[in-house]
Amino acid sequence: MTTAAASWSPQPEGLAELVELFRQSTSTEREVQRRIAHRLDAISQIPDYLNYLVLVFVQMTGEEVSTRSVAGLLAKNHLYFNASRVSPESLAFVQHMILPALSFSDTVLRNVATQIIAVLMQVVKPANWIDGLSTLTQAMDSSNLNEAEAALSTFAKISEDMPEELDACEIQGMRPLDVLIPKLLHAAAHDDARIRVHALNSLNQFIQIGSPSMSANMDAYVAVLFQRATDERPIVRKFVCKALVYVLSTWPEKLAPDMNSVVEYMLYSTQDSDEDVALEAAEFWLQFAEEPRLSEQLRPNLPRIIPVLLKCMVYSELSLLMMGDIQDDAAEPDRPEDIRPRHYGGTMHRSERDDEAQGSGHKSRAAIDADFDDDDDDEWDEDELDDDLDDEAGSWNLRKCCAAALDVLAMQFRHEILPDLLPLLKDRLFSDDWIQREAGILALGAIAEGCIEDMTPHLPTLIPLLVNMLRDPQPLVRSITCWTLGRYSSWCAGEAPEHQQQYFVPVLEGLLAMVLDNNKRVQEAGCSAFATLEEEVGPALAPFLAPVLRALVMAFDKYHQKNMLILYDAVGTLADSVGPALNEPEYIHMLMMPLTAKWAALDDADPDLIPLLECMASVTIAMGAGFQPHAVPVYQRCVSIIHQNLRAHEQAMVHGLTDDDDEVPDQTFLIVALDLLSGLCQGLGAQSQELVAHVQPLILPQLLPCLTHIEPPVRQSAFALLGDLAINAFSELKPYLPVYMPVVLSHISVEQMHDALSVCNNATWAAGEIALQCHSDTDFPVWVPELLSKLMAVLMHPKCAKSLSENAAVTIGRLGLVATPLVAPQLPLFMEPWCQALWDIKDNDEKESAFLGLCMMIHANPNGATAGFAYFCNAVVRWTAPSERLNNEFRKILYGFRDMSGDKWDAHKAQFPPVICQRLEERYGL
Repeated sequence: MTTAAASWSPQPEGLAELVELFRQSTSTEREVQRRIAHRLDAISQIPDYLNYLVLVFVQMTGEEVSTRSVAGLLAKNHLYFNASRVSPESLAFVQHMILPALSFSDTVLRNVATQIIAVLMQVVKPANWIDGLSTLTQAMDSSNLNEAEAALSTFAKISEDMPEELDACEIQGMRPLDVLIPKLLHAAAHDDARIRVHALNSLNQFIQIGSPSMSANMDAYVAVLFQRATDERPIVRKFVCKALVYVLSTWPEKLAPDMNSVVEYMLYSTQDSDEDVALEAAEFWLQFAEEPRLSEQLRPNLPRIIPVLLKCMVYSELSLLMMGDIQDDAAEPDRPEDIRPRHYGGTMHRSERDDEAQGSGHKSRAAIDADFDDDDDDEWDEDELDDDLDDEAGSWNLRKCCAAALDVLAMQFRHEILPDLLPLLKDRLFSDDWIQREAGILALGAIAEGCIEDMTPHLPTLIPLLVNMLRDPQPLVRSITCWTLGRYSSWCAGEAPEHQQQYFVPVLEGLLAMVLDNNKRVQEAGCSAFATLEEEVGPALAPFLAPVLRALVMAFDKYHQKNMLILYDAVGTLADSVGPALNEPEYIHMLMMPLTAKWAALDDADPDLIPLLECMASVTIAMGAGFQPHAVPVYQRCVSIIHQNLRAHEQAMVHGLTDDDDEVPDQTFLIVALDLLSGLCQGLGAQSQELVAHVQPLILPQLLPCLTHIEPPVRQSAFALLGDLAINAFSELKPYLPVYMPVVLSHISVEQMHDALSVCNNATWAAGEIALQCHSDTDFPVWVPELLSKLMAVLMHPKCAKSLSENAAVTIGRLGLVATPLVAPQLPLFMEPWCQALWDIKDNDEKESAFLGLCMMIHANPNGATAGFAYFCNAVVRWTAPSERLNNEFRKILYGFRDMSGDKWDAHKAQFPPVICQRLEERYGL
């Protein structure tokens, strides 16, 4: 210990006051608690506050355990949250004082000591606290069982918090883990179950990160796991199952020789009477199915695994008990704990906006970074499953895990699982026991994606059966049936009129009936499944709008707060799916009545206004000009919300408040208000210009603080609105460009691409829309060189996300259209990546304007296109139906290059892939 730490002593008066505060802290009186918290907050500012806390905790043995434990927990929290304010001297004092606390006889005090030491190790780092590691290591072998347990418990906490740092730690050329891992392996066989659990927990942290120290002891580790597999304590077996999952994911070859035994053990454990053990064992099947190296070993075991998974998908008595009464409850108000918080992102512009608007509107409104691969959709998302199967207390559980495992098996083995599964499904689907029927329907939904092709012959029988299940007296059967029908909605949608009449119409009618069910759980499942059906059917849902809207309007009168959120989502998805078909006076009247009623009933600061604003953004786009009668009050309120939010945020910053303070406004209001203004601009088109020009306070002066807001989702939505204003109200936007364009430029860069991809994407798109409107503006060229430079850097970056490369290419093309002399000289630098970025996207107006710009650049600098000419040809022939103007430009350029090449043209063509040559000949006679 340092001299300063050793010489520290407390002020008696201060120590006495603190002890008295700790004694009073057990009071249940609110005013006493508030006074104590206020005083402790003031005292915590003194430099040696932590010393006092630790002194009371460790040395004042005459005080009550409750008093000392309060001091210890405050010390732990102070270390965790205020480490930067703690002096080195205080840290040294705590390091010296705290280690003996591991041998306290009182269990509560020992547990608090383990927490303090674990946090302290995080703060000072293992390599800087050799005494701490050494003491823990020695205490693990203590004859005092409590001390040994406390040491192992502490090390388990440290292992959970910082396994990588422990793994990387070297002291005088030696790795502490090389000593600790064998010690933990030995402790895993200890007579005391607590010590076995802590040891296994610690070891499991290092297996996950592939620690070299674990690698060197893998055989011994696996042997220990097999020894403890039949431990009499469920918590030990739980950690054994968890460990086997980690081994399977990290070193599967270590289990391969004994895989039959492991499978047998996991099948047994998945059916363990202790659900925690069973859940950890069930995770094994998820991992097993996702490990391609083991598929051959998994395949022969499918006949044994599938029945067990199906058995465990049946509701347990405990689950049903925890759910309580599951009868009709539609008239009962929601409890606060029933309503989950929701998270909202900003509008994400994508280069194929028009195409996506016809499809999955859900996702286009969310802040989904465009560099997420499509492969992500193939993975089973536990949160998504929780949302879809939110039918029991708690979150992830055995039933859901087994359903997820069955889904993964279906994706991996497809038709191979059906011979074993279908007979079991048949028994359950026709069972007299509703619990068995429900599990069968869940299993049928779980295999939908992986087995859809091989299930198709059975669906003409199964879909009517499921529709009939929607009339089951048991609400849990009706709700799971909704989910399963949603999973098969793409097949139900079909295309042939006979198919739709026989299958789609009954499913649609059945789900709409569930939307209006008298059980809240069924309402939620029906509404969610209907939203899925909407996305699958898209514009083809238009002929059914009247009955659909009637059901949704009735639901507005029936739903409480929780399901109202899902209803808003279903209405927004409907608008995204049917688009302009909603722009009929009858439909507008039907839908706007409940929406405007909710709109009028909610205060500007009511969180329930947020999903309504999000829903209205989709509705305004779909209704288009038909929304005009409702536009002014909606626009006015959005502008007012933005104005209030920005003022409140400014005041909060002046007073130094943080996001945790109640006075700081919720940024989500800003996001959804900006998104709804974007929707109004898109829906009303040029008619929105009047609103932008005259509604007070004007939106354009308020857009700048949104474009520079500290929160990326706010900036993301602000740039989306900026682009929509450029399209629909440019004359109002134009005077602000000298202020806005530098902000736009600052958000288009490789750095922004990494830090805030969606913001960079929307800024890039907005720049292109502004450029397109500036074709005759003499001031715009001043921004072109810097803008072009930034766009080229983004476009040519090897890790540029696909959507961003598309938007960058479109904006470069538009710059070429309006400022050809400034952009054409750079053509050789970006020609190839430009063509690659755009040759795969569908035909649309954005792509058209970009390619017209490219043609203008090639006309101005034909030599600049020579090196990338093959890429240009590939991009040209991938067009499905270019406009007459664009097609003529393509023809001019292609024939021009042919004429320039002379007798070398055939040699050039010979280097093209055959498909390009074929299409050039078919379309242009070349």
